[in-house]
Amino acid sequence: MPGTEVHLAHGPYSAVVTLRGGALRELRHGGRDLVVGFGPEGAVPDYRGVICAPWPNRLADGTYAYAGRSYAAAVNEPERGAALHGLAIHASWDALETAPDRAVLGCRIPAGPAYPGDLDLAVTYSLSDDGLHATVRAVNTGTAAAPYGVCPHPYLVAGPAPLDDWSLELPAAAYLDVTPDRLLPVGMRQVDGNPFDFRSPRRLGPVKIDHAFTEIAREASGMARVRVMDPSGTGVELEWGTEWPWVQVHTADKPVGPDRLGLAVEPMTCPPDAFHSGTDLVHLQPGQSQAASWTIRALG
Repeated sequence: MPGTEVHLAHGPYSAVVTLRGGALRELRHGGRDLVVGFGPEGAVPDYRGVICAPWPNRLADGTYAYAGRSYAAAVNEPERGAALHGLAIHASWDALETAPDRAVLGCRIPAGPAYPGDLDLAVTYSLSDDGLHATVRAVNTGTAAAPYGVCPHPYLVAGPAPLDDWSLELPAAAYLDVTPDRLLPVGMRQVDGNPFDFRSPRRLGPVKIDHAFTEIAREASGMARVRVMDPSGTGVELEWGTEWPWVQVHTADKPVGPDRLGLAVEPMTCPPDAFHSGTDLVHLQPGQSQAASWTIRALG
């Protein structure tokens, strides 16, 4: 839809990014879907491809205190009593720059009852021979310090087989256990000897995952990668740097509606409910900025 989204192309790669949540709506390689897409109108289903800021994942009860003041965000996951995926998903985004293979989308999060700082957010999407490269940058343009965390929310697609038949390589030695009802953090667990150990590639099978992982094995450059492969030999890889010490992985299980359509792989600068725990939370001072990048590329 002209005016609400930008179409990008480079070689065998094509992408569509939308002003709805600053989201990646489509990503294809040679006509093959690399992410679970969605239509050009209406709400973004399952937060596919959106930018989650200034907190990723769940904020328990939507309330928190910062610098001696109390704040309350709208609870948009009432069944779990959580403010899910931040404020940018509800913000009005604009196309700041566009080119045939590149787009910059931006939004503003104003200070108010839900948040102490004024943030300018910009996400840059660009295509190259090596895939889709993206960077999200936040600038505190206000006069007060502000807590900050972010994650992208793509659902990867390895190929035509069902998700259960895909293999996953996830180089994480620990994960954050959560309560069964509200999916709020309980404590750290090692993956040794449990179904979440995918440090060596293996078939996903029926395992259900909706957890944050850490203690991530990285290359000397600091890069980490999650790879998902289809039995046909096609696959997709998401790569991220040291700005993201966490990654949320979700098998997209749904009790009603389309089930297990893709594997959500979400690099996170902090874990769920970090506005309460303080774990890896970024404290943006007035005038300070933070940037974090990731890449999605086709395999096979």
